[in-house]
Amino acid sequence: MQMQSIIFMGTPQFSVPVLEGLINKGYEIKAVVTQPDKKVGRKQKITKTPAKIAAEAHDIPVYQPIKLSGSPEMAELIDMHADFIVTAAYGQFLPTKFLNSVKIAAVNVHGSLLPKYRGGAPIQYALLNGDKETGITIMEMVKKMDAGDIYAQKALKIEPDDNAGTVFEKLSYLGRDLLLETLPKIADGTVVKTPQDPEKVVFSPNIKKEQEKITTEMTASEANNLIRALNPDPGAYLMVEGKRLKVWKAEVAEDSSSLEAGCVVDNKKRFALSFADNSVLNLLELQPAGKKKMEVKNFLNGQGKKYAPGEKIVDD
Repeated sequence: MQMQSIIFMGTPQFSVPVLEGLINKGYEIKAVVTQPDKKVGRKQKITKTPAKIAAEAHDIPVYQPIKLSGSPEMAELIDMHADFIVTAAYGQFLPTKFLNSVKIAAVNVHGSLLPKYRGGAPIQYALLNGDKETGITIMEMVKKMDAGDIYAQKALKIEPDDNAGTVFEKLSYLGRDLLLETLPKIADGTVVKTPQDPEKVVFSPNIKKEQEKITTEMTASEANNLIRALNPDPGAYLMVEGKRLKVWKAEVAEDSSSLEAGCVVDNKKRFALSFADNSVLNLLELQPAGKKKMEVKNFLNGQGKKYAPGEKIVDD
């Protein structure tokens, strides 16, 4: 039997296992649509998206419109009349005209248990809010963002040492497996669709610059959740004596402190800072401005030595 044809849309690493899974299963991938290449790092090197690299490795045509809506690329894609559109973290709205051009369905692999966390940063918000679980939703695409009926869902436990990077990776494989299980049921009409409960909708818009700062109003637990949510990208930071100190890894300490928030609790055996509600955070992996990431012991041998326990070093 001829396998169904798919237009695949995805951009980051999250989308790659999903794409590879479809290829390995024998689906005909007519095109991969991904965001335009962008300049990365200090040297502003033009960098291909992970989805584009994967597509090229399999000789699949790649489309990268700056804006899909109204583009000549979209007209070409509509003319393909694929059986499915499958998206996994593509990063642009899909016009209804395009969604309606497929023979069977337009399907999205979304990194949350919808209707919780519609939007561009579902994994970050699950960590930010200290959720104990997240998951994957396979849903029907409609014009409104992440609002379509649900085909299938599977939960994933969030471990205490997980960060956005590790959760993204686990969810990409869970998403691949759940999609491959669900597509045949959509194709043969045996799938049961469940509408989302509008009362339970929670949004997770993309993280803004001002959300990256760890403040002294946070408890150690809230600060740690922010650090986990923003690792590996873009990273959370403290302002210490007017400079950014990025914190890539930390842990909530078992002890408490009567010091005001933002003070050094200990810089001998560990680098511990006081936070709101007498809580204490141990910083484990740091990156002072202009330097590389370092383990806390290296930090304590250098910059960390100059502080005195009890000294307030975090700027409000």
